[in-house]
Amino acid sequence: MNKAELIDAIAARADVSKATAGRALDAMIDTVTGTLKKGGTVTLVGFGTFYVSKRAARTGRNPRTGAEIKIRATKSPKFRAGKALKDAIN
Repeated sequence: MNKAELIDAIAARADVSKATAGRALDAMIDTVTGTLKKGGTVTLVGFGTFYVSKRAARTGRNPRTGAEIKIRATKSPKFRAGKALKDAIN
């Protein structure tokens, strides 16, 4: 399912226009992104939790030359599914 299909599904389920559903989805994505940028978490009970995972700097190897390279520290968004979502799928 892509974003347009998701907007169509939201509009149908919530009985709102596609434009309203699109704005609501965009607002939700912007809010989650902003919260994660600030280092927070977003928990939707029963659905799951969005959080930021931190990876420390480390030394790696270039597979072509074998030379050591420094890999800088990074942060990446993660999602942990909630119990109700897991139960619905299984």
